[in-house]
Amino acid sequence: MDKEAEKKKGSNQINIELNEETAEGVYVNLAMIAHSSSEFVIDFIRLMPGVPKAKVKSRIVVTPEHAKRLLHALEDNLEKYENTFGPIKQIEDEIPKFPINFGGTMGEA
Repeated sequence: MDKEAEKKKGSNQINIELNEETAEGVYVNLAMIAHSSSEFVIDFIRLMPGVPKAKVKSRIVVTPEHAKRLLHALEDNLEKYENTFGPIKQIEDEIPKFPINFGGTMGEA
């Protein structure tokens, strides 16, 4: 690779910092999604059996374009996962239904 190509390749790289606390992650088992004309809001929630109150552990707000990129990235990773480990079972009866609305159109994941 010549010097100009190396320079261009280097400028496309992003240095991403991940601190220890964030790297540990947070367990969630429900995502609630709302949107407006300009953004998608995804709340990641931990729902515990037998506990009537659930906590939002994290919220992300993204543009519609980024939401679509996230969808495609998840689809790609799920396909790779299933090719390696087999199909993921999805039991429709286990999907919780909530009368909660944070505003906007709501979806579940």
